[in-house]
Amino acid sequence: MFPKVLFFKSIVYFLCRILFGKLRSNNARGLHRSGSNLAHSRYQNFSSINTIKPDLTNRTVVFDLEGALLRSSSPFPYFMLVALEAGSFMRALLLLLTYPLVAFLSDEWGLKVMAFVSFFGVKVRGLRVGSAVLPKFFLEDVGLESFEVLKRSGRKVVVSCLPQVMIEDFAREYLEVDAVMGREMRVICGRFLGVMEEENQMFKRSGSTMVPAINGGEEELLPSLREDDACGIGNNGGVVGLSSLKKILLHPHIFSHCKDLYIVGRADKGSFRQLPAQEAPKPVIFHDGRLAFLPAPLSVVALFMWAPFGVLLSVLRIAIGLTMPYGLSIPILCFSGLQYTVWNPTSVTTPGTPERKSVKGSLFVCNHRTLLDPLCLSFSLKKDLTAVTYSLSRVSEILSPIRTVRLTRDRVKDGAMMESLLRRGDLVVCPEGTTCREPYLLRFSPLFTEMSDDIIPVAVDTSVAWFHGTTAGGLKCFDPLFFFLNPNPIYELRLLEKVSRLSMAGHQDEEKSRFDVANDVQGRIGQALGFGCTGLTRKDKYMILAGNEGIVGNKR
Repeated sequence: MFPKVLFFKSIVYFLCRILFGKLRSNNARGLHRSGSNLAHSRYQNFSSINTIKPDLTNRTVVFDLEGALLRSSSPFPYFMLVALEAGSFMRALLLLLTYPLVAFLSDEWGLKVMAFVSFFGVKVRGLRVGSAVLPKFFLEDVGLESFEVLKRSGRKVVVSCLPQVMIEDFAREYLEVDAVMGREMRVICGRFLGVMEEENQMFKRSGSTMVPAINGGEEELLPSLREDDACGIGNNGGVVGLSSLKKILLHPHIFSHCKDLYIVGRADKGSFRQLPAQEAPKPVIFHDGRLAFLPAPLSVVALFMWAPFGVLLSVLRIAIGLTMPYGLSIPILCFSGLQYTVWNPTSVTTPGTPERKSVKGSLFVCNHRTLLDPLCLSFSLKKDLTAVTYSLSRVSEILSPIRTVRLTRDRVKDGAMMESLLRRGDLVVCPEGTTCREPYLLRFSPLFTEMSDDIIPVAVDTSVAWFHGTTAGGLKCFDPLFFFLNPNPIYELRLLEKVSRLSMAGHQDEEKSRFDVANDVQGRIGQALGFGCTGLTRKDKYMILAGNEGIVGNKR
């Protein structure tokens, strides 16, 4: 058996040498030629730029995204995110199966194979994986040491071998760079062909078959670098470049204009610390996609091994929640792996005393993490509640074990309807109007403050390891399925002290007191969870993630 394996590997190696030998020899000649172009540059170790801390405020600094900014060295997880979120599980499985081939090929051909599998046939219009999914993972992968150099820089330029459509929104929005240079993907009939442009064409693009790149065009970038190089802007003068030695030699068109080149070695990248969220120029408040982790090859293998069992377990958990009484369903769900925690202070009792219940039910106000929030509150109180929602898929509405009522977004009609529902029983409302999976609270609509004098805030938090139970651009009816697909999903509810609307209103005018009460409830929930409070709305979320206002129509 062992000689046969060696024979097979030898044949594969021989064929690959024949197919790609010419490419590698051409690359070697390119490296030799680029050496003369970079002869005037001054090479230094990356560690020296943070030790000496030269003044970069008036200088142009060129950063290689993969070689200098990101801590990881493999682009495979980011292509996997594209394959899964913009494609399907089958496309993701195909990319995983090609990984051994990608690892065997050269870096350039590995990129081409991953780009082809991830992008081939994907529609250009509506592709938001670069703006809605990838920025969170890119930002979590940025090294603190290289980011500190980025902050001190004057004009910032990011260069990458990855497709432009994957990196541009992240670099511009979250790193606040001035120019981004990635590789374009060829397009035909509104769909990606899966073919990237060659590296030597990144700086001399032509033709109408490419997706537009940098605003203003890269034709303005190179003359600007040449001008900075010639003028010697700043105290030390010239352009500064940060990259690995290999990338510097492969990109002479850019790095040949750098007076100072700082080499980021493997040891440097290995010592990079993760960029803390508070240090980032802009927090990631909204992001989409189902995956909750960066899909490295081994993690994806584990994911696909778990998927068949996970789907069965998820369906079983949902069936238990829909069919069994609270006393049985909660212990069984916890036994299946669900971690469910409820904090209920003594002053917040199970809804309503007899005399109060005859007049009006209790109003529970929750922040919104998943579609299961009202249901989990109902389980914790062991009592049927009525949930009002701004948007819910028809399938979820039919399957819900508690009553759900849609709001019309007409203040007068919605107010009258909620008033009527409160007279019949207890009501739960999520005034954010949409889910937010990050540690932030969206603006609370003040409509709920007019419904009851006493409000019970409920702080809700969730934690998942593999799949998010929310989506902005996908099918919302699958949200509970994906949440319960996690081996050990976590749900936490904190019932807070009651808030009296009358005590807060005082002598203020009614309109102002409505917003004061809503902001106070938002602040109490945020403080209990350690979340930040924002003024962003449902419309802001869907315009960023899906390019629409978030009205559920076809998301069944």
